[in-house]
Amino acid sequence: MRKIPASFYDRTDVLQIARELLGKILVTNWNSVITSGRIVECEAYNGVIDKASHAYKGRRTARNDVMYEKAGTAYVYICYGIHHLFNVVTNKKGIPHAILIRAVEPVEGISEMLKRRNKKKPDYSITKGPGSLSVSLGITVRQNGISLQSDTIFIADDAFIPDKKIVGVSPRIGVEGSGEAAGYPYRFFIKGNPYVSGRIK
Repeated sequence: MRKIPASFYDRTDVLQIARELLGKILVTNWNSVITSGRIVECEAYNGVIDKASHAYKGRRTARNDVMYEKAGTAYVYICYGIHHLFNVVTNKKGIPHAILIRAVEPVEGISEMLKRRNKKKPDYSITKGPGSLSVSLGITVRQNGISLQSDTIFIADDAFIPDKKIVGVSPRIGVEGSGEAAGYPYRFFIKGNPYVSGRIK
């Protein structure tokens, strides 16, 4: 298993990068406690032309400023005042493309994930949905702006590539108020994986 190089994120097609993130492994290492999960669902956000993006029409605020940083930076924000959502910044610095990681399948550190979720036994909800996976992997807004080339949070490649037949594509979840952009097929997921969140329309 190797850490994905910065060049992987530094490309122009956010949809292609999102597709290729499926099957990769998101790893956190806080104080030598390692947890990880295989990415089974993610959503692409296409910057200034995407009404569902935080950076639509070049919007730039204290919350989304990290989206304009260099490719391979972690963008973590709080949703509904509760959930910490982990995103990957892509493309050149100044171009605010990002990919929301919506679900992972646990790989390492499941006992630690259970402690963080206050669960006694593992179930599919442990990392199902972007808020749940962040709790399980110990991700909070404190990691906002961290390079994914760090040793504390990164995405790794163990040579697993999901077959095209099991890769699903659909509109994104929770962006119903974004007009035409609500229907864009920018969500990618592994068909049949029990950790995938939401319903398929």
